[in-house]
Amino acid sequence: MRSDSPERQAEALHRLMPDAWTLRYSGFAPLDEGLREALCAVGNGYLVTRGAAPEAVADGVHYPGTYLAGCYDRTDSEIGGRVFTHEDLVNCPNWLPVTFRCAGGDWFTGPPEQQELELDLRRGVLTRRAVCVDGAGRRTRLVQRRIASQARPHLVALETVLTAENWSGPLEVRSALDGTVANTGVPRYTGLTSRHLTPLRQGHDPDGTLWLEVSTGAGRRIALAARHRVRLGGRPVEAASATRTSEGLAVRTLTVETAAGLAVTVDKAVAVHTSHDPATGDPLDAARQLVAEAEDFDHLLAEHALRWAQLWRRCRIDADFPGLGPLHLDLFHLLQTYSEHSADLDVGVPARGLHGEAYRGHVFWDELFVLRVLDLRFPELARAVLRHRHRRLDAARRAARAEGRQGASYPWQSGSDGQEQSARVHLNPLSGRWLPDHSHLQRHIGSAVAYNIWQYYQATGDLDFLAEAGAETLLEIARYWASAAEYVPSRAHWSIRGVLGPDEYHDAYPWTDRPGLDDNAYTNVLASWVLARALDTLGLLPGRRRGELTERLALDATELQRWQDIGRHLHVPFHDGVISQFDGYDRLAELDWDAYRHRYPDLRRLDRILEAEGDTANRYRVSKQADVLMLWYLFSAHEVRDLLRRLGHPAGHELMRRTVSYYLHRTVHGSTLSSVVHAWVLTRCDRRASWKHFRDALTADLRDAQGGTTREGIHLGAMAGAADLLQRCYTGLELREDALWLDPRLPAALSGLALDLHYRGHWGVRITVDRQTATVALGTDRQEPVTVRFRGAAVPVGPGESRTFTL
Repeated sequence: MRSDSPERQAEALHRLMPDAWTLRYSGFAPLDEGLREALCAVGNGYLVTRGAAPEAVADGVHYPGTYLAGCYDRTDSEIGGRVFTHEDLVNCPNWLPVTFRCAGGDWFTGPPEQQELELDLRRGVLTRRAVCVDGAGRRTRLVQRRIASQARPHLVALETVLTAENWSGPLEVRSALDGTVANTGVPRYTGLTSRHLTPLRQGHDPDGTLWLEVSTGAGRRIALAARHRVRLGGRPVEAASATRTSEGLAVRTLTVETAAGLAVTVDKAVAVHTSHDPATGDPLDAARQLVAEAEDFDHLLAEHALRWAQLWRRCRIDADFPGLGPLHLDLFHLLQTYSEHSADLDVGVPARGLHGEAYRGHVFWDELFVLRVLDLRFPELARAVLRHRHRRLDAARRAARAEGRQGASYPWQSGSDGQEQSARVHLNPLSGRWLPDHSHLQRHIGSAVAYNIWQYYQATGDLDFLAEAGAETLLEIARYWASAAEYVPSRAHWSIRGVLGPDEYHDAYPWTDRPGLDDNAYTNVLASWVLARALDTLGLLPGRRRGELTERLALDATELQRWQDIGRHLHVPFHDGVISQFDGYDRLAELDWDAYRHRYPDLRRLDRILEAEGDTANRYRVSKQADVLMLWYLFSAHEVRDLLRRLGHPAGHELMRRTVSYYLHRTVHGSTLSSVVHAWVLTRCDRRASWKHFRDALTADLRDAQGGTTREGIHLGAMAGAADLLQRCYTGLELREDALWLDPRLPAALSGLALDLHYRGHWGVRITVDRQTATVALGTDRQEPVTVRFRGAAVPVGPGESRTFTL
């Protein structure tokens, strides 16, 4: 899948996804096992388990991992004589271990002689088929199925079917719960503290149930309990059983007399509970009780598959291009990371899912992309994410005070409690040097939180949420921007200094030692937008609630007028007829692109290349990913023009085209999000190029486009963003001014789209677009009509009605 040839990529894609609902891998490929394990993970929003073989251990090829939503731990590590505190998503006890041996043989540790791995996206089932041969030449067929139940989120299950092909005799099956695991899934973090679990107790009950309890350094207790059932030739049998325990480990060995052609089935169900779970007393008692009630694998699978069928109905996107498989894969991993089982846990959306340890499992700004899907499919989940941010408002207020400012400053990276978790140093693996990390200066994360609140309101009309939590958060973010702005008399404008934009390659000026940049255009325009929306939000609130909030926040007319003044006079730099990424960008040198492309076939980590050469990206007009262009991702071209004109900049229709062209030639797409943004903005000026970037975003993890990073965790923002390109970009769907706006722009490779959306209480909004028409149809579940705006006309669509617009 990493070939440059589109034809070969298409062939490889077809082999991996022979139909729109199946991901399939054949054979054993040591270099790709980590990638396969990440993409074949199964989860339910409470937990995710990587697709590692049950007999595998962390050995540099395989990496078993199970991650619970919101389960973080803080530890200290020493780097270069300095001690740093870091918070990590914990690799929790491994519930998977199952292996076997023929009597007198060695325990099977892999790899098998033959193997096929198949992920059923429609039902959320991972199936493994293999042939195993021991040292004596005895062949055993192995079939394993596993699920993480969407019906009962604390239950996971593994069915193992072993069939002797050319031998008879005793078969031993060993199953375990392993609490001795560590966080070792990212080579760059080697040498940092990796142990987060302390064994508390382990044992077994008279009925053979295994159990285990561990604790994180933060005091969260995690308990697992496992039950086993054995069938011989399809009939239940009592297998001979032996158990043993050691610190952090509980093991049960089952022995069955078998014969050639006779299937032995071991059904392992495991319950997982923690001391932080809602409505749970002792986690070990809860796990034991739940696993005792667990039916056999087929019953658990049936109720699990029903939940997946319901999820897919709410995620319907019909499109007539040969890429529905990757689309379903992307949505599948989104639904596994954040689901109804996440909503009550007070957790955020980790940038790399719950699929690995990259970025230490932290929450960034990726919800800016993820919530656009959830708003229109699962608004209750979008609301839960926003409430998670609101619960950390006090932490953001403390951060703002630490900066000497007012309002709320949200962290660029966060984990459990809303404190800034960005690293202060990072390793360049090309040079081997630890370097200062200033990424915490990406203050634009606050504007992303505000944008998400406003977009959620536009999609749902949920005034109660806005009044209870959303408005307070948005107002405090606006207050922060007003506090951060400095008046510059020589320009008669306000400036925001010492920040980083989304690009990340530039974290300082080459002519100063001070970190940060001044007047990042994206940051300033978004700050202006936030200040305007804060005033709009106050106007939306019921009078009594507006009075309560202004009283509680000590907001008076003078401060609100100041917001108005700053919001209209923030500086936006320009050069050469385009928006400058930041003030002083025009003073940077141009890179010799031809020379670097000749020397380095892959420039996506150009910053590392330059640093290894003793240089820095701060000297050049280069970009890791879209920065200025993010404006046209978040807003329509018309809205961007209005925003710039509000700031005093006459912005013509050609500004977008010039600015896109300028930065496109200077961007190396070092982030998977870059393809999402470029696909979006290019649909307005180059639809063929837009489609290429869309396909790149859609298959980024499937192709491991970032050169080996997917094994450390999926790129959830790009996965959701790719789906949203079909949902909103190519349909031209916008949510603003209490209406659905449509302006379809289908690429040549896409002749039609059909979507089912949830909009403002209407569960059945069907949007269908082809090259001639766009149709909006409503179900009959609500009485209120929906206003559709199309080319200047506002058309009401009532319940049970449809309206077709000619393109």
